[in-house]
Order: sequence, then structure tokens, then C-alpha cells
Amino acid sequence: MVEGVSPGPVQPGAPTVIEVRDLGVRYSLRLTRKNTVRQSFANLLRRRDGPSSFWALRNISFTLTKGESLAIIGPNGAGKSTLLQALAGIITPSEGQIDVRGQISSLLTLGAGFDAELTGRDNILLAGAFMGMDHREMARRIDSIIEFADLGQFIDASIKTYSTGMRARLGFSIATAIDPDILLLDEVLATGDQVFRAKSQARVLELVRAAKGIVLVTHDMNWVTEFCNRAILLEQGHIVAEGDPAEVVAIHREHSEQVKALKAAEAARVLAAAR
Repeated sequence: MVEGVSPGPVQPGAPTVIEVRDLGVRYSLRLTRKNTVRQSFANLLRRRDGPSSFWALRNISFTLTKGESLAIIGPNGAGKSTLLQALAGIITPSEGQIDVRGQISSLLTLGAGFDAELTGRDNILLAGAFMGMDHREMARRIDSIIEFADLGQFIDASIKTYSTGMRARLGFSIATAIDPDILLLDEVLATGDQVFRAKSQARVLELVRAAKGIVLVTHDMNWVTEFCNRAILLEQGHIVAEGDPAEVVAIHREHSEQVKALKAAEAARVLAAAR
């Protein structure tokens, strides 16, 4: 963990970089990997029992101000990653609106967008092209990206030889090297060895101190309370708490303990009934 640094308070009057209004994302339950389009259409015509869709997110509204480090926390299945994908433009909302003002860089899926046959060095240039970076500018930054990733001779090996952690290191190095206005991160700070995790955390704090906007999904509550200046708790696709990180984390932990107690009671009931 990085010592002695924090994002600090947001400057008064800082501009809004993301505004989310009444966001909803609905997924179909009919079209699955096990069903072809033809089968799913036939099932719809038969009016099979049960819901045809579910809302992964509903009635989500919040703003991100320049200089904020916003943590999105919650139990598995709460809609955290779906929210980040919607902010990144990967998912089109079913309802509501997202207004982004500035350049976004995101690292949501480890190794996403890499060409497995190309080397790490070539993938850096490829990623730059995908992000709309000028080739000469990306070539100017490549040495610092390689140095940060610290992959040694593997930088000239094909990506298919990389471990998950190595892909994450390279992806993080690229995502944070383009000096974005807004950075979206999904659990990447928990990847890699202790030294690289510390480097990653320090780099995120550099971006926050440079008045950038950060939206981070994490299960590391220490990171939330020490290095974020706002937090949102999602449960079942809805915002149930928002505000001071320590207070939101306390609510999350309280709810988690309640869920554990309910599950333990249910397990005890099932065992008792089976005897």
C-alpha cells in the first residue's frame, strides 16, 4: 500500500466530467449462449413461463467531478462491472443518459484488445491506434510504458506467452500512460506482485492529483477508505448508499454480515430438515 498520500478534497467549482441520469441496463434472458437466435425466437413465440429479461442496473444517477476518485463497491452481481462498461461505451444503456466530457481510458478486462500473435511492444502501438493516439506520440511514450510494465525480455515475445498477471501489467501501463481525463479501472489494482500493486496505486494517485477523474471497482476496502474521496454502494442494480468512503464501506460491511447470517441460518434449516 502506498503510504503518506491521498487524493484529498475536490477543488470547489471543479467541472463535471461524467453525468449519469436515470441509467438502466436490461439484459435479455432469452438469448443465451446455449440458444441460437432461431431457438430464442421460437421460445418467445411459445411465451415460455418466467421473465424474459432482468435489469442489471436501474435508476442510476450520479456525477463525477474532475479530481474525484470514486469507488464503486458492492456484492458480486450488484452491477458494478456493467456500470463501468456503460461508462466506457461498451454497453448501450436501455434507458437514461450518460454524458462524458473528456477522454476516457479504461482497463476493464485483463488483456482486452490485445492481439495474441503480436509482441507486447507491437500491442502497445496497436492499443494506441485503437485509442485514437497519433502513432508518433505513442512511439514517444513506448519506452516509459515498457519501463513501467517491467516485463523484461518478454516485451518482445508474443502476448500468447504472457500470464494473466503479465497481460494486466501491460494493459495497466498502456491505460494510464495516455494521460486520460477519465480513468475507469475494474479490479486491476489487485493484480501482480506487491511492488507492481504499489506502483499501480501510486500511478492512480498521480492522475487524481493532476485533477483527473477516476472510477474504480474494487473489493479492497482499505483502498476505498484510504485513497478514494467518494464511494457508491450498489446492490441488485441500485444505488443504496453514496458519500464518504468510510461511511459507505461501513454500510457495505454491515449488509454483508447480515447476508452471511441469513445464509448460515438457511443452511442450518436445510440440514435440520434433512435429518
